[in-house]
Amino acid sequence: MSSASRPSGEELVLILDFGSQYTQLLAQRVRETQTYCEIVPSTITASELAARSPIGVILSGGPSSVYDASAPTIDSGIYELGIPILGVCYGQQLTCKRFGATVEPASRREYGFAELTVNAQGLSTPLFSGMSPRSQAWMSHGDQVTSLGAEFETLASTPTCPNAAVRMKSRAFYGVQFHPEVTHTSEGGTLIRNFVVGICGSSQSWTAKNFVSSSIERIREQVGDARVICGLSGGVDSAVVAALISRAIGDRLTCICVDNGMMRKNEIANIAKIFSENFDVNLIVSDAEERFLTALRGVGDPQEKRKIIGKTFIDVFATEAKRIEGATFLAQGTIYPDVIESGSSVGGHAATIKFHHNVGGLPSDLEFKLVEPLRDLFKGDVRRVGLELGLPEELVWRHPFPGPGLAVRCLGPVDKDSLDCLREADAIVVDEIVSAGLYRETSQVFAVLLPVKSVGVMGDGRTYDNVVAVRCVSTVDFMTADWSRLPYDVLAKISSRIINEVKGVNRVVYDISSKPPATIEWE
Repeated sequence: MSSASRPSGEELVLILDFGSQYTQLLAQRVRETQTYCEIVPSTITASELAARSPIGVILSGGPSSVYDASAPTIDSGIYELGIPILGVCYGQQLTCKRFGATVEPASRREYGFAELTVNAQGLSTPLFSGMSPRSQAWMSHGDQVTSLGAEFETLASTPTCPNAAVRMKSRAFYGVQFHPEVTHTSEGGTLIRNFVVGICGSSQSWTAKNFVSSSIERIREQVGDARVICGLSGGVDSAVVAALISRAIGDRLTCICVDNGMMRKNEIANIAKIFSENFDVNLIVSDAEERFLTALRGVGDPQEKRKIIGKTFIDVFATEAKRIEGATFLAQGTIYPDVIESGSSVGGHAATIKFHHNVGGLPSDLEFKLVEPLRDLFKGDVRRVGLELGLPEELVWRHPFPGPGLAVRCLGPVDKDSLDCLREADAIVVDEIVSAGLYRETSQVFAVLLPVKSVGVMGDGRTYDNVVAVRCVSTVDFMTADWSRLPYDVLAKISSRIINEVKGVNRVVYDISSKPPATIEWE
């Protein structure tokens, strides 16, 4: 677990993490109030926390029970700092127990929707300002506060949770048993904004515009007169990094785009067009399709395919990088979830690297100083910065695409014919989802070429051709995902177009598996 690098002068909200699956989502919701936020371990001491001068603290949920001997806790001195605190789920239970309330197992585990009723006292507090007396809340807990004691008062309840929201009488503490950070809580965003802005007093100054201007200054200071190289993949992270650094240093940035033959339809041409028209960037496109296909010939195991693609990418990228005279910096699209999940130490901005974690490790003799201007940002933050930089919306809001590309959507061994077939089918899926106005309502849509054939009839003849699966999911955090309930007419049009326009396909199926137990990608 790591904190990111706080922008100079920005107000800060700290989230103490107790292991909730929603902690990153909670941080994103705070960021959406235009307030800078970091996630830190729950073991942070009161003095360490005070040194950061946060305007507010949020205690996350977590899987533990507060009455277990090994349950995580916090430095009790944090409560004495006078900083407003919001406890969510476990965070509420921990604080209530600390100050005399009783926490016990609920009569039954509550997971899912619940009707939240805010009482008159609750509606008069800043936490529920402007909110409805009755709304929908998302519950996920096995324990709950059953008796408040003298220190707390109830603000809201559900039919099975009498203390769904509480306030401490003697301190600036509010607690909620439900999860305001998830979209299932209908007015959760308002509650978080009420805490951050109304209670903590955020001036909401952390904007994409301010981030861009301050980042340009930091990049210029770090890079000086040197040259920078950046791997451009077509994804939003690398595109925003390239655009930001281009704005800072102009033509001293060189982007390398490796064409591995497994990109989406017209992807390389679109990348070149966007950056040539909008930014002062030297773009090198390395045509390595044949090299990748040769390395992959006959390989069907998905993990082996990934390893081969990663190694080949490294070799190609390294060859191109060595040709760029005077390049001493490598830019990469590391974002805040990468920092959190890597466990990097606070302030761990390594000055020199000998590997690139996004591409599997560069050769030991290819040393670059690292530029990571997005390492403080979540994906939503990155998108807002991209729009501020003038990148087109179709690029900024592009769905995620796997590093190995279409190779892991073409099940089994890959060759040029199968990749071309899949590329055409995939383009039709995306085109129809966009045409139906569903692209922003879905999280990932794509086609998969299956390693099976089926009998069909086209015209007066029998066919024995390929089967394409269509995958379309909706998700908030990609840790879990549900299949998208697309309208039947959209599915029908996708199927009809693929069968009629893509040679060698005579059957289309729709994947209705959720994650878990399935994964989003098929390989």
